[in-house]
Amino acid sequence: MASLWKHFCILVLHLHSYASFHQQPASSTASVVLDEGSNTRMRNEEHLGFTGELENRHVSQRKLLQTTGAALPFSPLKVLSNGEPCILFQARKLSLRFEKQKPVDLTELTFSPQKLVDTRESLCQQDKATLVMKFGDVEDLRDLSIRFQLSNTFYESSGQWWLSVDRVSVSYNTSEEVVFNATDVYAPASSSYRCLHVSSLQRYSGLLLPSTEQAQRWAITFIDFQIQAFNISAGKFSPASDCTTVLTPAILMGLITSLILLLVLAYALHMVVHLKHIEHDDDQKADVYFPQSPEQLDHCCEETSAEKNVM
Repeated sequence: MASLWKHFCILVLHLHSYASFHQQPASSTASVVLDEGSNTRMRNEEHLGFTGELENRHVSQRKLLQTTGAALPFSPLKVLSNGEPCILFQARKLSLRFEKQKPVDLTELTFSPQKLVDTRESLCQQDKATLVMKFGDVEDLRDLSIRFQLSNTFYESSGQWWLSVDRVSVSYNTSEEVVFNATDVYAPASSSYRCLHVSSLQRYSGLLLPSTEQAQRWAITFIDFQIQAFNISAGKFSPASDCTTVLTPAILMGLITSLILLLVLAYALHMVVHLKHIEHDDDQKADVYFPQSPEQLDHCCEETSAEKNVM
């Protein structure tokens, strides 16, 4: 026990010295007077270089930790009507794939500062909006364009207006078109809609359903998808209404854990009731008489035989 305590104290002292070393600011080693000689400056520069290397490692580690919550690389795509934004669209990645061919990445063409995509055919009205993105010739696809059909509908049951994406269509090779019907892609009109994956692939919940057999041969995927078409103020997204799935892994694990706890609680209650029942039966049992001496035992036997003769 004493040796274990000794090792524990040594470990605590070692960690304390290590922490105090890393908490020392780099500027404290730079407070060397220039007139102290070249050796002092060389030692100071070497120490600064070592400290700078440690700081660079810590910075890189912080960047790795912050990668998940990093901002999107491009600013939102804006469609103007009378000089004011009427549609905002943003995604971390936009890809299109035909059957098992290599996916076509349209992210930079859509959101890069050069704005190579053409949105002049987009339309904004009070109850409807259409976002048209024309890319021109992309790899083997000629006159490629993607169209979003959005609507602004008032529902009396909720008493408010709702933004919904009705369908997404892809046009290519001048005359060919595939249409995907959007499901559960909606949000209050005063908010923007945001979802981690909006895709026709089933592994991403399949919010975009192919409407024809030809559309089933295509796959379109948006990652970190966000869109708003009505009630835009200051040219920025309104607070987002995030999409949610019915059974996420976290919800499923919570349900399983709750079920296990309920089973344990039911079993515990059953055992408590059973024990109380046993105690109640013991209280109702008659007292058993045990003779304390041979004379009492003979007397009991005589009484028993007499009772049998009477019967």
